[in-house]
Amino acid sequence: MAVHILEEAQRCLNCKVPQCQKGCPIHTPIPKVIRLMLDGKLDEAGWMLFENNPLTTVCSLVCNHENQCEGHCVLGKKGAPVHFSSIEHYISSTYSNKMVKGPAPSNGIRVAIIGSGPAGMTIAVILARKGYQVTIFEGKDKIGGVLRYGIPDFRLPKSVLDDFEYRHLRLKGIKIRPNTTIGGSIGIDDLFRDGYKAIFVGTGVWQPNALHIKGETLGHVHFGINYLNNPDSYHLGDRVIIIGAGNAAMDVARTAVRKGAREVTCFARSNKIAASKHEVDYAVLEGVRFVYNKAPVEIVDEGVYFEDVVRNEEGVASNVEGSRTLYPADSVIISISQGPRNRIVNTTKGLDVNSRGLLLADEYGRTTRPGIFASGDVVSGARTVVEAVEYSKRVAEAMDAYMQGREIEKP
Repeated sequence: MAVHILEEAQRCLNCKVPQCQKGCPIHTPIPKVIRLMLDGKLDEAGWMLFENNPLTTVCSLVCNHENQCEGHCVLGKKGAPVHFSSIEHYISSTYSNKMVKGPAPSNGIRVAIIGSGPAGMTIAVILARKGYQVTIFEGKDKIGGVLRYGIPDFRLPKSVLDDFEYRHLRLKGIKIRPNTTIGGSIGIDDLFRDGYKAIFVGTGVWQPNALHIKGETLGHVHFGINYLNNPDSYHLGDRVIIIGAGNAAMDVARTAVRKGAREVTCFARSNKIAASKHEVDYAVLEGVRFVYNKAPVEIVDEGVYFEDVVRNEEGVASNVEGSRTLYPADSVIISISQGPRNRIVNTTKGLDVNSRGLLLADEYGRTTRPGIFASGDVVSGARTVVEAVEYSKRVAEAMDAYMQGREIEKP
């Protein structure tokens, strides 16, 4: 373990107004959790973590802690902040092994969850706690969504998701239908026909965004989200160019290095990188190179042609004429975010989307069709795991209110 957990916990000042808690999107009661652990009440600390965030073990590994809890720690102003990520992981993974409680008493009401990513899993757990009969419909063979198929194992071990499936889903009576795509043989209307009182859509964003430049269909060109889905099926060669510089691009780059690529280079359109400093630091440490202010204009068999990018005083970017330069590569991976696949929208009446194809939903996840709720990336676009959890906690309460025929209790 990177830090000694007890020594790290003892550094906490137990602030009366904890800035770390303010920096957490779901306001994890960090000082209380740490105090419980130091008082020998590890189980109570674990219960508090999971009650607040069903994905606490996942978030302890993949959250952008430097900009959230740890980035707001007052100790970080003059030295090292308390590394709550390590404390959270220790408590949650230890307590998780003790979670053997079965299903809550059933209230007889069926709920359908479409998609088992962070949003879907969060809502499934919260509603199961309230006694709803929850069924998850997952298009792939295993649960997890982007957590399993979009985050490399070295950042989030698949065993964490397997443990979640057993202890938080199956043990709680939640049914899972893998390899089932809603919008194909089964549609939204079929779910309502079969007695599901409310339906949640959390299908994520799996449609890669394209560059729309010449050469994008060539055989050595791939999309980042597809590569992360199953990197072992790709043969990239020695030199890999990655177009994009967000967190997903860092995952692609670091995975390519682990799979044998000798030269991995990320190209960014600006002089700033969208990925977190933590992820960039590790990418650099592992040998990934970065090239800034370059715009791809054509992909050829030998590599990618880029042009220099400059910005005027207003910050408007433009390509520099005559700067076209070939950067050699055996493979090219495009990682510039994703959009939604609209199978459900195209087969369901009454569901509206915005100009980007994302489902329209209010702050409580209510879509334009009564009884259908949505949150996560399919509503907000690609965001962080903890943001999906924060939004989904509100949506779960709104779904409960809808099914019980009462008004939403506003905070």
